[in-house]
Amino acid sequence: MFKTFSSLTKFGIVIFVLLTGVAGYATGYQVEVPFDWKHFFTFIAGLYFLSSGSLALNQVQEYKLDQKMPRTKNRPIASGKITPAAGLILSVAMLFCGFNLLHSLSPMAGYVSAFSVALYNGFYTCIWKPKWIFAAVPGAIPGALPITIGYAVNNEHIFNSDSIYLFLIMFLWQMPHFWTLAIKYKEDYRLGGIPTLPTALGVKKTVFQVGLYTFCYAGVALAAPFFLHTSWFFVALVFPFAFMLLKEFFTMYRTDADKWLPFFMWTNISLLVFTFVPVIDKWSFLVIDRV
Repeated sequence: MFKTFSSLTKFGIVIFVLLTGVAGYATGYQVEVPFDWKHFFTFIAGLYFLSSGSLALNQVQEYKLDQKMPRTKNRPIASGKITPAAGLILSVAMLFCGFNLLHSLSPMAGYVSAFSVALYNGFYTCIWKPKWIFAAVPGAIPGALPITIGYAVNNEHIFNSDSIYLFLIMFLWQMPHFWTLAIKYKEDYRLGGIPTLPTALGVKKTVFQVGLYTFCYAGVALAAPFFLHTSWFFVALVFPFAFMLLKEFFTMYRTDADKWLPFFMWTNISLLVFTFVPVIDKWSFLVIDRV
């Protein structure tokens, strides 16, 4: 039962969402405000229900498409383990709980949550993804908003430079992440009739697009001092990870994406590094003296 539920809600992705949400939460938290564990766990629960509900609703919306692709045909609704009606009821209930919990902490967090779900389950799933090979670009907006939701819970000024930095990192990361997977599963997307870059333009042009966004992604990470306060942690962590990310991209580029996995792994690890460096810099005074 747990395996079915975790598959329906894409538990692995939700964990990643929660980690980035915590980075936003910690960056937006006011240093002078006493820490409140109840507030923190309410945020975790709210973001969990919101992301789980949104991902489950996506499976309700796309179960016929999932049945066409080997990678997704065993998902709970596509395989018949859960009926679409049951999946819809469960997803709506989780979305309702998530939205209300986040809104109770901060109206701004509630508004951003509603906007995120509308973009992902509305515009991306129903309009952009089925018709546009570059759907991942606008689709990256709702994918980047969980970190903004975490920030908004503690600071409603979401257009602050540090919040913008976190959003840009999350936004730009998604194109290399998604298009690398799309290269790996290009045959699945072809069978499903989904217009992705590898199926429409070929692997070589897709890798070129991956490179463009990888350079922008690494560039924003290296430009972090222009967005927020940084210390030696920035040099110690961001520079080596950005270097390894670019190194692995060039390896993938030279092999026409045959060696895609190391780049894919460095992309995902670098996201956690780039989003948590502001957290380390902000709160390191608790354990060491800041210069």
